[in-house]
Amino acid sequence: MSILLEANNISKNFADFQALSDVSIQVPKRSIFGLLGPNGAGKTTLIRIINQITMPDAGQVILDGEPLTPEHVQYIGYLPEERGLYKSMKVGEQALYLAQLKGLSYAQAKKRLNYWFEKFEIAHWWEKKIQELSKGMAQKIQFIVTVLHQPKLLIFDEPFSGFDPINANIIKDEILYLRDEGATVIFSTHRMESVEELCDHIALIHQSKKILEGKLNDIKRTHKTNTFEVGLSANDLVQLKSEIASRFKFSKADFRSLEDDLKLNIQLGAKDTPRDLLAFLNENAQINHFVEVIPNANDIFIQTVNNN
Repeated sequence: MSILLEANNISKNFADFQALSDVSIQVPKRSIFGLLGPNGAGKTTLIRIINQITMPDAGQVILDGEPLTPEHVQYIGYLPEERGLYKSMKVGEQALYLAQLKGLSYAQAKKRLNYWFEKFEIAHWWEKKIQELSKGMAQKIQFIVTVLHQPKLLIFDEPFSGFDPINANIIKDEILYLRDEGATVIFSTHRMESVEELCDHIALIHQSKKILEGKLNDIKRTHKTNTFEVGLSANDLVQLKSEIASRFKFSKADFRSLEDDLKLNIQLGAKDTPRDLLAFLNENAQINHFVEVIPNANDIFIQTVNNN
């Protein structure tokens, strides 16, 4: 696995407040890396260190094998949570200006902006001022400016803020496309459903410390409890529950079903397999629903934070 960005043993204090304490992460190339944590955990401080907006008190950031320097800014695109467009400037004028700050020539910037404005069907916004746009419309402009210079590393901090569901899906698809085209993405959000849809790897920061990191699917495997969500029908449900209790631990489940049946979460024993459970249920009931309970990002987030 090739690594694009490493943050090694990063610590940062603001007066008596410790924002980061010995935090290390590794962001693989061509991945979407979810940087997660409660409010005040230290995520934004780490993002600002990577963008060289502030410097660490200790530790080092490595980008594509090289210690991070000011010259690397051309390889990074950053969409902050707090937007920074000049409200009184015209959209096209501002986009051209910001693109040239990232090293593009006027001709390159104009060509690429035309492509993105046509793709998003917003060419008619060119002469509008930012203050004439809604929050979501301005967010589209800032997204375009962030990705325009085709950086190696894209950092999105709450990129869907201000978007309706349709435009959020458009931006989501674009982030996946950019990843597939070779970009590496650091993605910070409180929307766990977006983590599920987008992230390959995650790191969780809590109270200035990293408490979890890895491939999202691997983390889900380690948090599985070998529990299956089942919906069952039988002539005698009381007897059925007694039969199940004689063999497995179970609890009441709550899920939507077309059948008015017995809904349970059944946990396998140490020596049981899903096949054993399925065979047992087939002998005693009609199975209408049978799904393994896989912890989602939200469950893992809450459980890990509460345990730390």
